[in-house]
Amino acid sequence: MAGGDAQDDLVRGLWFYDWYTSDELHAHRMGEVLVDRRTPFQRVMIQRSPFLGRCLVTDHKIQSAEVDEHIYHELLVHPAVVAHSDPRQVLILGGGEGATLREVLRHPVASVTMVDIDAGLVELCREHLPSWHQGAFDDPRVRLVFDDGRRYVEEQAAAYDVIISDISDPIAGAPSARLFTRQFYGTLAARLRPGGIIAVQALGIRYDASDRAHAAIHRTLRAVLPVVRSYMDYIYSFDSLWGFVTASPSVDPAALAAEEVDRRLAARDVRGLRFYDGEAHARMFRLPRPLREALAVDGPVIDDAALLEID
Repeated sequence: MAGGDAQDDLVRGLWFYDWYTSDELHAHRMGEVLVDRRTPFQRVMIQRSPFLGRCLVTDHKIQSAEVDEHIYHELLVHPAVVAHSDPRQVLILGGGEGATLREVLRHPVASVTMVDIDAGLVELCREHLPSWHQGAFDDPRVRLVFDDGRRYVEEQAAAYDVIISDISDPIAGAPSARLFTRQFYGTLAARLRPGGIIAVQALGIRYDASDRAHAAIHRTLRAVLPVVRSYMDYIYSFDSLWGFVTASPSVDPAALAAEEVDRRLAARDVRGLRFYDGEAHARMFRLPRPLREALAVDGPVIDDAALLEID
């Protein structure tokens, strides 16, 4: 695009700005806005982007995009679920698009409870993002609950083989910040069945000081469970490497060889994956030196009295 045309588009308001920090933003040319609505919890926009496809944007932050949502959701779900020897009962916290649910249901699980605070967001995603959920909300194995995720796990005594936290980033002042603390992770650990495992989305990886947030999540989980592993891969719509963490009393996804991952996927008849396989699994647990050094640094854990809050 010629420079003058781009400037004209800026004047007409045809660009969406995704602020990464107070010092950095990324601009995306906007297409058709399918919905722009405020729920009781957040502003929800679903729009088309010329290169990202349909995008879910909440409070001006891109949450997932058509071009690569499968990468994020496959990476969040499958390393933990594959590592578990017999995943039957699964809990998902967040995940309003239904794509995390979609990936869990590829496995022969018996039941999945999904807890999201925002019924309005889920209904908008159900209507406008069918390729994300692919009918997963209507699967008979699914129980959909609209509640605060922390309150739900504190008040319900059910136990699970796998718990997946697909909670939005802990933006300052947002309720999600209370779902990254030592106290909350301790409650999740108490809800695991023997041999259980937790997986959480754990923010971007930039090889700079911002990695301290990912390291703090890793360290906080390590304060409540002994086997904690970070892994990552690049998410195009976030323009960043993205971090994830698993935690368990005994299950170690990083110990699985590529061949074993592929064998388990085949034995469970898991079909339709577009990114994740044994080779991807083995590669993404091999962390680069800067991140390994960040994870090795001692420091405080995230606490109810000292929340992790990012820009």
